[in-house]
Amino acid sequence: MLVGTLYENEWLTFIICFVIFFLATEVGFRIGQIRRPIVDETAKSQITTFQGAILGLLALLLAFTMSMALSRFEARKDMVLEESNAIGTAYLRAQLLPEPEKTEISRLLRQYVVVRLEAARTGNLQNAITKSEDLHDRLWLQAVAVGKKAPQPFPTGLFVQSLNEVIDIHSKRLKAVTDHVPTSILLLLFTAAIFGMGAVGYGCGLGNSRHVISRLAMAVLITGVMLAIIDIDQPQRGLIKVSQQSMMSLRDSINKPTP
Repeated sequence: MLVGTLYENEWLTFIICFVIFFLATEVGFRIGQIRRPIVDETAKSQITTFQGAILGLLALLLAFTMSMALSRFEARKDMVLEESNAIGTAYLRAQLLPEPEKTEISRLLRQYVVVRLEAARTGNLQNAITKSEDLHDRLWLQAVAVGKKAPQPFPTGLFVQSLNEVIDIHSKRLKAVTDHVPTSILLLLFTAAIFGMGAVGYGCGLGNSRHVISRLAMAVLITGVMLAIIDIDQPQRGLIKVSQQSMMSLRDSINKPTP
């Protein structure tokens, strides 16, 4: 529930992460100040090495998690293009079918495109699944009706093949939409960021220099990168959306008046 709330409110996520990261630097700074009188130069050198190691690990985790999120984002983009091509092919092949199935199938496919675009706009995945599967059933009933009229004709076989592809891509796209970076990875990244920021603050405390501006900037940057990862990984909720241009072009194309 908490994770879902944070995903849905990006500003809240940003503020919470920023505050936690900056507080981690402040706690580290206070501990460093307390330990400064008893830490010699050799220990300070070792602590600097530790700081570099933990910040390096944090950078590696950020890059790894960003790569995971981007790969899923690209997969979702590819699925939109693949689905629009499949629907367009089914629509064109439906024009070869006899009436009244031709008109009904064309109408259902136009409605199907609207449902897919509405799902991308609102992010209401469950409603889109219900409507899409209902349209699948109605389209298949029309295909069966055509098959009974003229079994084994070439146009009917082509249409059935393309309709099968539309239905199969629905499952693939659903998988792509629900395939997210594991929450355990995000929690690991969040934990590493806290320790990394704490290590920075600890080093500042040992040097008795607050460097408030630098710590604020670092907290903002790390929070921004983490927010970008979450945003890319949650295209139904965030600011970064998967482009639906190919689906919109298809909608405009199939809604043109027949000459």
